[in-house]
This record gives sequence, C-alpha cells and structure tokens, in this order.
Amino acid sequence: MGAVKNTIRVMDPVLASKIAAGEVVERPASVVKELVENAIDAGATEVTVQVAEGGKRLIRVADNGSGLSREDAALAFERHATSKITDESDLFDIHTMGFRGEAISSIASVARVVIKTRLRGEVEGTRVTVEGGSEPEVGAEGMPEGTTVEVRDIFYNTPARSKFMRTATTEYGHIADTFRKLVFARPEIRMKLTHGSSKPIEAGGRSLAEKISDIFGRDIMKELVPLKAVSAEGVSVEGLVGRPEFSGPTAKKLFTYINGRWVRDRGVTRAVIDGYEGMIERGRYPFAVIKLTLPPAEVDVNVHPAKSEVRFRKPSFIYDIVRAAVRGSFSAGSVAAGAPAPPAPPYARPRTGYDSRSARELRPPGGWSMPGLKGPSGTANPAFEFQKPSGDTVNPEFLAME
Repeated sequence: MGAVKNTIRVMDPVLASKIAAGEVVERPASVVKELVENAIDAGATEVTVQVAEGGKRLIRVADNGSGLSREDAALAFERHATSKITDESDLFDIHTMGFRGEAISSIASVARVVIKTRLRGEVEGTRVTVEGGSEPEVGAEGMPEGTTVEVRDIFYNTPARSKFMRTATTEYGHIADTFRKLVFARPEIRMKLTHGSSKPIEAGGRSLAEKISDIFGRDIMKELVPLKAVSAEGVSVEGLVGRPEFSGPTAKKLFTYINGRWVRDRGVTRAVIDGYEGMIERGRYPFAVIKLTLPPAEVDVNVHPAKSEVRFRKPSFIYDIVRAAVRGSFSAGSVAAGAPAPPAPPYARPRTGYDSRSARELRPPGGWSMPGLKGPSGTANPAFEFQKPSGDTVNPEFLAME
C-alpha cells in the first residue's frame, strides 16, 4: 500500500489576504464605502471623495476627523486591527460604522494605498505607503488635521479580478449610488463627490430633508410625507416617504438604515412596500428613506463582511412597527390633495423567513395598525405611539428635522 499523499496546506499569507479582500472589496464603490465609514467614525464633519476613471485609477477620501498617530497609522494595515472593539461582548454593543478591522488591509492587498494623517493637536503628520500588501513605508508629512486616503490602480495585481470591472461610467454610477446612501445615513456631515468633468454631487444640508433636496432637487419635497413612530421597547422609526403616486419601476430609491447604517434587509423592505398595500400597483416601488433605531443588542450587524446585512432578534416585531409607521403616515390629510385616503387593508404578516409567534401576539383584532397605535382611529397606548407632523407638504419647519 502506497504512502498517503497529503494535499491540505496552509495558504501563503499574500494569497490569503487577496482572497479575504474579495469579501470586502467587490468594486471601487466598496472602497468608497469603507473609507467614508472610517471618516464618519473619526468624527469628521466634512468628507470629500474624489475619483478618476470610475475609481479604477484613483479614489481619494479626505476628512477633517480626529486623525491617527504614527503608530496607529502603520498598524491600520494589519488585518483585524481596529479601535472599535476590544472583546466579544462589544459585538453586541456596536455604535460605529466599522468594527471588523479588515477594510484597510483588504484594500491595500489589491491596490496602491497611501494614508496621510495628522492627529488632532499634533504638529506633524504621518504618511504611510503600502503597495499590494507590502510592508508599510512610514514617514513624516505636513498636512492639516484629519486623514486623507489615496487608493490607486485597484486590482492591479489581480488581473482576474480586474477583468470583472465595468466601464468607468458604470463604476462611477455604483460609486454615486453608494455615496447617496452614505449621505442619508449621516445628514449632519457635509459630503462632496467629484469625478473628472462630471458635475459634483454636494450635500451640505444638516437635516435629512435638506440632504434629500441636495441629492434629488428641492422639487421632490412636495412629493414626500414625514414619518415618525416610537415604541416603548426603545425602537423608533423616522424618515420621509413618497406619496403613493410618486412611485417607480425599481426599488433603487428605497433607502433603509439600521442605527445609522445603510443595510439591505428583505424584511424591512417588505414592511415598507406592504405599508403601501392598496395604494400603489404591484410591481411599483415607493420612494422612501427609512431610519430605524433600536438597542444594539437587538440587532446583529456581524452577518456580512461588507456590513450590508443584519439579523434582528425579533424580526416580526420590526416588520410590524415599520409597516404600521408607513401606513400611518398616509392617514387622512397626508395623501395628495384630491386623492381619497385608501381603506386600511387587513393585517399582513411577513411572507418569508419570520417567526410567526410574535406576529400573532402583535396582531390586533380590528385591522392593520399596531396594538395601541395612536393614529386616525384615536386609540392610544404607551407601548407604541405614532407621531406625524401636520400639513400636506413638507413645510420649512420640517426641513430642520434631524
């Protein structure tokens, strides 16, 4: 009998880092997302994003945040190096955009990266250069307080990945979509995106309504209705939703956020769409910016490497709150002038993937609204309170809503 041939081996660290980068860096837009999120976590009030050739040749993100010390700037390129968490319990109490400690190391393994940073209060800044996962080159740099990250020639050392990138126009379209999602996530931060000779996208307003006006134009505001609801369990829903007639053929303008983070969650999206049941045609999708806030322990954000998916501890409860809040925003006096308020449809449970027990417990006997919903019927219960500013359109006072 011949000797057994061993076939399992430990991967080369460089190869392993490139594989790991594939989970985080899908395309240039992924780089923009990770770097802007780092700027947000650094306490920046202004963030500027500059890209060239759809981000394939250059991505530069500059902020006026707290900056990094020289030691931290070099350590940031190590995999799983992070300032956001220290032990396992922190995973259930996350208040930052990032926490995995993978972004910078993943980006640097497939691109040429330069970090220029100056810690707040320091006289001199730091410059760190890494190419394709090489050892960091560290030196001094004269610059204002804050951080600037330059990413050049993404996937230059992984030709197979580079072949999957699209044209510069297509890649910039993905970057612009990502940028809009980040703008709505943190309205208090001024953001700007430039790309060659294209018209810059600037968002200077300090409220959600102003940010939507900056991105889509001020005329859109007459088509939107404010939404706000709060539960006794510490869960709140707020945002702006489009009137039923202001719908489109795709869900590209349906933005959902969990604790300040844009996420792609089928349950929340389903809840928003079901909130319009009987008001828009099947196959049409509303304009909506929905911001859901709940205790960090009630949601697991460590589900996807790009942090774009979450898992709720009580998904049916979240579904019911969001659906009832959307439905309640279109009570009498909220719909477009001349359009009758649609009848309230029967209660609809989540259609896939939800624990039906909590849905049955919450189901009211008389219709669609949450138990104790304070709305057109006049019912009230401290467990759940619906709040809707008055008026048919978004008035100037509402423009100051945070």
